[in-house]
Amino acid sequence: MTLTRFPLRAGLLAGLVVASGIAGAQPAPQAVPPAAPVFPMTDAAPRPMAAPRAGALAAPLPEPRPMPVAGPMALPPPAQAQASVSGPLARWLINPNGEADGLLLQDGTQVSFPPHLSAELTALAQPGERIDVSGWRATDGGVLQAQQIGARGRTVVDQPPAPGAVPPAPRAMGALAAMDAGGRIVRVLSTGRGDVNGVLLQDGTIVRFPPHVGRMIGGLLQPGAPLYAQGWGTRGPLGTSLEATRLGTSPQALQDVLSGSVDMPAPRPGPAPGPQRRPV
Repeated sequence: MTLTRFPLRAGLLAGLVVASGIAGAQPAPQAVPPAAPVFPMTDAAPRPMAAPRAGALAAPLPEPRPMPVAGPMALPPPAQAQASVSGPLARWLINPNGEADGLLLQDGTQVSFPPHLSAELTALAQPGERIDVSGWRATDGGVLQAQQIGARGRTVVDQPPAPGAVPPAPRAMGALAAMDAGGRIVRVLSTGRGDVNGVLLQDGTIVRFPPHVGRMIGGLLQPGAPLYAQGWGTRGPLGTSLEATRLGTSPQALQDVLSGSVDMPAPRPGPAPGPQRRPV
């Protein structure tokens, strides 16, 4: 048994020596460079771009979109300063819904206030009684925008709504009726910005119209000039007022103020165009 095991061990040792020699003779394996990272095809990860083929035309770039053109800028409000007036109340100024939204003092001062104060203010004073008004007025004069009005020892203040407050319910408006009015102009009425938006006629009727109409017919709106109007309005305890849809200097010359000018003079012809110049 001893003689048999010796040749077996010798054969195994010889095989190991041969195998180690073969392994030492083979070149060492080269290091494999790491593969490039693969990004998922999502909007948050970059997408690999394929190189263009030789001779292939590049895709056309999208046409640039035109930038939006800004609209006309609104005119800034006129500079204002605190002001106060006192004197006897001449009359209330009402809108076509029958609400007071202003007043005239006997010295001719016009005061404006929001129409939601109509009921409270008209119960505060009567024409002929003294009232005290404080508020804001343009530095170049004009209509006084009231912040508070006092009379008979009481004061009504125009308070702005508190932040986050629920808006009040809409006020009930009277039904408007088709109306017409005419006569001599006693007083031209304006907004706080100085834009003409109405007139007071000799019989006490108030004719209202948009400020752009007042600019078109400014030459007609002079104290003592005749004015006739058709429109929609109300008659009530505070007086008569209408929103004009047609205006003119006489009943036969009424024109629609919503579609064109009213008795506007024809535009003057401009200078004749000169000879065209060739570009240099």
